[in-house]
Amino acid sequence: MRHATVFPLAIAGGVLLTLMTQANAVLAGYTDPLYASWAAHAIGALVAAALVPVFARRAPAPGPDDGRVPLWYYLGGVPGALVVVLSAIAVNSELALAGTVALMLTGQMIFGTVSDHLGLLHTPRRRVTGMDLAVAGCVLAGSVLIVAGA
Repeated sequence: MRHATVFPLAIAGGVLLTLMTQANAVLAGYTDPLYASWAAHAIGALVAAALVPVFARRAPAPGPDDGRVPLWYYLGGVPGALVVVLSAIAVNSELALAGTVALMLTGQMIFGTVSDHLGLLHTPRRRVTGMDLAVAGCVLAGSVLIVAGA
């Protein structure tokens, strides 16, 4: 995909992640974080089931030479469920939504940079540059300002 398409999609994903985090935190405030995670994933599964017939297309299998997808690739829902639980707890604390999202972004950036550098989870390897570290430092500093300024 071209940058003109990917950039807005990534920004939209960030907006949706923030909306999801807030909605799950409010639900967790009325119930508990585990129930909020269960409800979010149950509804997500229903939406995904409705969207698969519309958007599914046969793509080349990312698995080994025999074409099968390794079973561990299906474990992506585990961190997703934990994100919902942990963020629901964090948003309902003194961090609130802005502090939670800022620190989540910091964690994503740090793990993403390490993953790119080491080629974790089959990501293409990319050398960490000084600019990467400067950007991560700015995001971390902004996160500290959001959390400390609240």
